[in-house]
Amino acid sequence: MSQTEPTSLTSGPTAALVLFSGGQDSATCLAWALERYTQVQTVGFDYGQRHAVEMLARLKVREAMAALSPVWVERLGPDHVVDLTGYGAIADSALTADRAMELDARGLPTTFVPGRNLVFLSVAAALADRQGMQVLVGGMCETDYSGYPDCRRDTLDAMQAALSLGLDHPVVIETPLMALTKGQTWTLAMELGGQGLVDLILEETHTCYRGERGERHAWGYGCGTCAACDLRAKGWADWVAPSEVKR
Repeated sequence: MSQTEPTSLTSGPTAALVLFSGGQDSATCLAWALERYTQVQTVGFDYGQRHAVEMLARLKVREAMAALSPVWVERLGPDHVVDLTGYGAIADSALTADRAMELDARGLPTTFVPGRNLVFLSVAAALADRQGMQVLVGGMCETDYSGYPDCRRDTLDAMQAALSLGLDHPVVIETPLMALTKGQTWTLAMELGGQGLVDLILEETHTCYRGERGERHAWGYGCGTCAACDLRAKGWADWVAPSEVKR
């Protein structure tokens, strides 16, 4: 199945589990899933992040997301939080320990948590299996990303095959943002939920690696200097640029 092709509610699965962190990408993916599936649940992971703001943001975003549409209210089901702090302790990174945010000897950012998406997807697939779901939705992207190898579609295709074999039933990993730039992700949010969803993403989602929520930028809250903030800011600038030209 194409990672950007809408799922038919009449011929395919009607339920999906969204890997939901409360950031811009996962919020957009949640809206995408709510438009396509009649039953949508969310799962978040506490893997020992250095800041708790991410776990708080996801609850606010979920609640506000449901209020944007009566259809979404009906479709949005339970939220699940999985404790993966033991994994986070061994997968040492700048997101889980006091380390500088830089490139390591392999050329990977020190914010890379080894195998994070693989662990998340394995746990999510187990949860989905018990909930009677076959579809997982994630915000991974290989167009605008921080160089994480587990965000590539090739990695996720291999994971999808492994999970399908290991669970003995089809598992589909949908990645609606895979081929989109951050600017195009803003466009998708507008198409899915209008200005209300864009405003929600601006005000409530959290992306900053440092957990900063003090300063409000044009693109939302964050330190403004980490890689995540830089990418979000550039995406916002790319998205608003055409409208600025028209004025």
